[in-house]
Amino acid sequence: MAYLELTGLEKRYRDAVAVADVTLAVEKGESVALLGPSGCGKTTTLRMLAGLAAPDRGRIAVDGTDITDLPAHRRNMGYVFQSYALFPHMSVARNVTFGLEERGVAAKERAARAADALEMVRLKELGHRRPRELSGGQQQRVALARALVIRPSVLLLDESLSNLDAKLRQTMRREIRDLQRTLAITTLFVTHDQVEALAMCDRIAVMNHGRIEQVGTPADVYERPATRFVAGFVGSVNVLPATRDGQGGLAVWGMPIPGIASFAQGDADVFVRPQRMRLVAASENVAPDVPRLKGKVAQSIFIGDQVETVVSGEGGQVTVQSLSGAPTPQAGTEVQVVWKVEDTLIFSREAS
Repeated sequence: MAYLELTGLEKRYRDAVAVADVTLAVEKGESVALLGPSGCGKTTTLRMLAGLAAPDRGRIAVDGTDITDLPAHRRNMGYVFQSYALFPHMSVARNVTFGLEERGVAAKERAARAADALEMVRLKELGHRRPRELSGGQQQRVALARALVIRPSVLLLDESLSNLDAKLRQTMRREIRDLQRTLAITTLFVTHDQVEALAMCDRIAVMNHGRIEQVGTPADVYERPATRFVAGFVGSVNVLPATRDGQGGLAVWGMPIPGIASFAQGDADVFVRPQRMRLVAASENVAPDVPRLKGKVAQSIFIGDQVETVVSGEGGQVTVQSLSGAPTPQAGTEVQVVWKVEDTLIFSREAS
């Protein structure tokens, strides 16, 4: 039995289904991301877990105890909101101790636990300040300290890094992950940012239209996506319309894709990640068992530590990512794009 179990959760708002049959098991001390686009049901799932929304169907259990009908204040869960929801008229210390006051914890213990929590997030000297006197990253730490000070059974993070700039977001990802591991606290993290999910969590549950399409480790979800949606949402990818070659195999841009003996009936698309492709000269001999495309360089885009090269061919365009510093063909140069058979993903084509 897992420490946290969501079984058949469903939530409707009038005729709209926000969450449909969500089932998820989380082990004690594990960090799991609910990842998906806006409107996929991830925050609604988190709110049901926190007791802020009542499920229409399904069950929620923590450590074997059914908490589905418990009010929010009796669930002992720490919640960090997207907006942080700090009280502007209270000091940092009062914000942190608020949950302890509501639980009737004595003043002396409140002060000691708040000091420990603020030290944990490196804000011990700022307890006297108001939230408006803090930076965005510091406010985020206060919200995290407030959630942790009650010693929750489960920590819930709802898009809690989305208001920070890119550099600070990267720093806070590491800090929250380190804290989660140090405290061994069971954590559910809602995000639409795939980098956050990949970097901060032990497993990822990818959601779409209110349902979970795949649950797995970051490597599983990235390398072995279970559905077309997961392949397209997690990481960048080239989607190449394929045609039949007459023997049940597939071809892209008129070139057969080796290693694909046959494919089920219906149209299919080939998915290949830009990082798994590389450019070789048009004159270079390529082994027959290596997938390849032929085309011309349309443009190269410098993006810091990487270069994106766009190659145009008779069937469209592909993007190839390579490390900066490597020789980059000029626009108009004829090239071949090659990749490994095992990096080829194939999914049925969606109806228009």
